[in-house]
Amino acid sequence: MALILRFSPSSPYARKVRVAAHERGLAGRFREIASNPWAAPDDLKALNPLGKIPTLVTEDGLALYDSAVICEYLDTLGDAPRLFPPEGHARWLALRAQSLGDGVMDAAVLWRVEITQRKEQGPTPGWVERQQGAIVRALDALEREPPALAAPPDIGAIAIACALGYLDFRFGFLNWREGRPRLAEWHAAFAQRPSMIATQAKDSTG
Repeated sequence: MALILRFSPSSPYARKVRVAAHERGLAGRFREIASNPWAAPDDLKALNPLGKIPTLVTEDGLALYDSAVICEYLDTLGDAPRLFPPEGHARWLALRAQSLGDGVMDAAVLWRVEITQRKEQGPTPGWVERQQGAIVRALDALEREPPALAAPPDIGAIAIACALGYLDFRFGFLNWREGRPRLAEWHAAFAQRPSMIATQAKDSTG
């Protein structure tokens, strides 16, 4: 049985999983099924009671979620270099960077939902400002301390790259590169990795 990934082509979380799979040499073992979580398909909810993507079904039929858990599972397969450092300072730096990248995704997706799902009512007062503030602070922190351009990358670098890619995809008006030359240079280089090129976001519901 192949690995089955339920995903949305526009989801930054799903992209993180797909990039991780490419970096681990596992992309050929996946069967990818595009799914719209807003439609809440019953077969997706049967696998993941939260009805969210990404959801991975392992080769022995175990359903895993969310992206952090899936990526850690992928890191146990095959013999490619690990995305999660096993111990010590490097591990904590990678996990912290993953949390920062995931946090930017969280804020951006919540902002996107507010825009798309509350068209008639308009955004909740203060909500957009809260999400934008979180994104800006995270970007400023990354400008002060951009990830290393290591090869292979760790999970933190992947999460940050996918978060920045989502900002380009949905929030181009933010001009996040302005005033952040170090982060912009890092992302420009990372975005040329084959794993990033193969997983570029496509318009969907996320």
